[in-house]
Amino acid sequence: MEKIAIFVDVQNIYYTTRQHYQRQFNYRAFWAQATSKKKVVSAFAYAIDKGDSKQESFQNILRKIGFQVKLKPYIQRKDGSAKGDWDVGITLDVMEYAEAVDTIILLSGDGDFDLLLQKVRHVFGVKSEVYGVTNLTAPSLVNSADLFIPISEDLLM
Repeated sequence: MEKIAIFVDVQNIYYTTRQHYQRQFNYRAFWAQATSKKKVVSAFAYAIDKGDSKQESFQNILRKIGFQVKLKPYIQRKDGSAKGDWDVGITLDVMEYAEAVDTIILLSGDGDFDLLLQKVRHVFGVKSEVYGVTNLTAPSLVNSADLFIPISEDLLM
């Protein structure tokens, strides 16, 4: 049975599906599709914690599906801009779990992860699958993945 590890850039998936489809991503449908006949070694969802009850409810749903939710505090800068990305955290976890799995599944459209996928393929011989919104996923990330799965109607709520 193929061993997989799943890494979800929650903010990226939220904003890209909302921008392109004006709908939300269906994590249950994704889980059913991505994990069918596979052994899940680990599954992480990386999110920003603003401390509101709606977010907490969503995070609990993710936990019930099977994700370990990792949270970072939302940081509002004095100039009004905000900070809260998980790129380094996702990268560290992918590197940690890469030697224990056959395939890394990444949900993100962020081109910053292209080098990461190339590295785990080269160093660990790990395949990668990327789920993203086609028009909003960096071409470099699509090209670095062994398989790109477009987020379409069947993965939306």
